[in-house]
Amino acid sequence: MPIYNKLVRDLIPNVIELDGKRFVTYRLDDQQYITEVNKKMHEELAEYEAAITSDDAIEELADLMELIHSAAKFHGVTVEELETVRAEKAVRRGGFEARIFLVEVEND
Repeated sequence: MPIYNKLVRDLIPNVIELDGKRFVTYRLDDQQYITEVNKKMHEELAEYEAAITSDDAIEELADLMELIHSAAKFHGVTVEELETVRAEKAVRRGGFEARIFLVEVEND
C-alpha cells in the first residue's frame, strides 16, 4: 500500500472508497493542520511553477486559493476580510501589475 502522509481534500477518501480501495486517515490537530496546510501550499506552488500550459497553471492557482481560504479560516478571518486586507495594502503599496523589478537603492 503506497504511503502518502499528506493533507488531502475532504472528498478524497470518498473517491478512494468508490475505487474499492482501503485507506488509513486521521484527523489533524490544530498545529498539525496548519503545518500541513503550509506544506501543501509549497507543494502546490511548486506545481504552479512547473506548469507548462495556462490551463495547468490555473488548476494549480485554484489549489493555492483553496489552501489560502483554509489558512484564512484557521487564522480566524473570512476570505472577504482577507480580501479587504489585500485591497487596503494594494492602495497603500500598490499591486504587482506594473511588473517593476527593483535592482538597487542608494544608501544614505
